[in-house]
Amino acid sequence: MTSSSMNGRVIAVTGGARGIGREIARQLAVAGARVAIGDVDGAAARRTADELGRAGGTVEGLELDVIDTGSFTAFLAAVEDHWGPLDVLVNNAGVMWVGSFDEEPESATERQLAVNLHGVIRGVRLAAPAMRERGRGQIITVASAASKVAPPGESTYAATKHGVLGYLTGVREELRGSGVQISVIMPGVADTELAAGTATGAAKLLTPADVAKAVVAAIRRPRFEVTIPWYVGPLARLVTVFPQFARDFAVRRMVPDQVRSTDKSARAAYESRTVTGEDGAGPG
Repeated sequence: MTSSSMNGRVIAVTGGARGIGREIARQLAVAGARVAIGDVDGAAARRTADELGRAGGTVEGLELDVIDTGSFTAFLAAVEDHWGPLDVLVNNAGVMWVGSFDEEPESATERQLAVNLHGVIRGVRLAAPAMRERGRGQIITVASAASKVAPPGESTYAATKHGVLGYLTGVREELRGSGVQISVIMPGVADTELAAGTATGAAKLLTPADVAKAVVAAIRRPRFEVTIPWYVGPLARLVTVFPQFARDFAVRRMVPDQVRSTDKSARAAYESRTVTGEDGAGPG
């Protein structure tokens, strides 16, 4: 795919009002795509779309709750009614609770499974059949380096991201030869509200622009697995051949212990708003 082929493509981004999703939408709009932002905070989605539109992009903001099939169906239908068939779905919506496994509230466990895992499954099931029928399309999921490793303090989050990678591995095989591409973007810790107060481990802190750039590159040249930084994937594969004691040593050097390292006070407002539901809000 050439850079010019991005022009006019219809792309939907879930969780697009803030953070990585917003930057993905911005970069795609700059590249000439028509971008639909879906977010559970519909007002924020519309504000973001207006701001990106004033900068010269073609962007629409819509309300979307990825844990609700009716909402997701209506979102995709609205995009198609507005611009025509969807070329690319970017599953970006996600939430994270950080802390000891035995202190995680049940509401946080359920929310992470519902948004991070079932939200992706729902998006694929709703978007992929029409793409397969047309013989073209792409679904990109912003997962995490936690798809490959499981940092202490992020056990449920890592389980959802492992699940996403496993699910999409199977779906990719089912769609082989159909013209539908599947891509999984797996970044390390990025400077967003989701990662507030957490440690980066051996890797550098990423920016939303780093992740968005990888998404745009995966649209232009589809690949299944994309890790950021790039060396995370090879390292994760390499350590699996080590004896267990050596594997444990290597992982402990690379992967942060979020139980010990995380500043919970820096995460309180985010987790209340998006994960535990204490203020009645949902995921972005």
